[in-house]
Amino acid sequence: MQIGRMGVWFSTNALDREQLTALAQSVEAFGYDVLWYPESRAWECLALGGFLLGRTERLTVGSGIANIYARDAASARMGHDSLNNLYGGRFILGLGVSHAPLVEGFRGHHYGRPVTAMRAYLEAMAAASVDLPAPVRQVVLAALGPNMLALSGSELADGALPYNVTPEHTAEARRILGPEKKLCVEQMICFTGDAKAARQVAAAQMQRYGALPNYRNNWLRLGFSEEEIAGNAERFLDAMVVWGGEAKIGDVLQAHFDAGADHVAIQAHDPAGGSKPDLRALAAFAPG
Repeated sequence: MQIGRMGVWFSTNALDREQLTALAQSVEAFGYDVLWYPESRAWECLALGGFLLGRTERLTVGSGIANIYARDAASARMGHDSLNNLYGGRFILGLGVSHAPLVEGFRGHHYGRPVTAMRAYLEAMAAASVDLPAPVRQVVLAALGPNMLALSGSELADGALPYNVTPEHTAEARRILGPEKKLCVEQMICFTGDAKAARQVAAAQMQRYGALPNYRNNWLRLGFSEEEIAGNAERFLDAMVVWGGEAKIGDVLQAHFDAGADHVAIQAHDPAGGSKPDLRALAAFAPG
């Protein structure tokens, strides 16, 4: 799997057709290598991938993350192979087990043991008898804990895409993955010197994720306390959403690379709390 050093992760759930096109074309124009997008309750993941690929020329597009409970393993394999055949190997299939509320409450499925369910899914993808072989295999896993990271480093996957993490987690992820697999890391940023505004943005984001055990458990592993997480402590917020100028934010991005990341995807939040990406930040941290 080939991947450049810098990408953009952004929640596309609230964007319309024109805004999606503008986002993808802006990310490409800035010179980023990959645009990552989620799958939740809005856009269907593979359909959106095709739309974004069709409106760009060089940009790689990555699902970050496609829910394994949203489609069977053969469909995921066919989607991966189809998009890579149609668009010159520019699609990365990021897969994840999602979270129990989205799997059981929204989709009506049983939420199984995460690593067991993912391993079975990957094995079924590999075994699927499809008639359209892909020019490449590009499959990464949403991995936070050591067991899912170990699975990301197996022959069934090509790497990992940790989310809501720190450079310390990146170092541990690289140790578990080994030297060969790709490590793609998401990092939220808020390009402002206004600490109050940045922490308000961070608190709003962490409220979304704080109710999900997968993230809370990983934050505890990283050394944050329950009190810090529940109370939006500055140490916690500043680690999750790095704020400041180019030098301060750039130091954290570089720390991920120094810890072993192959690729860092920035999620640039609007300091005013808006739902669109901060294009000023994307311009500031564009490759080169």
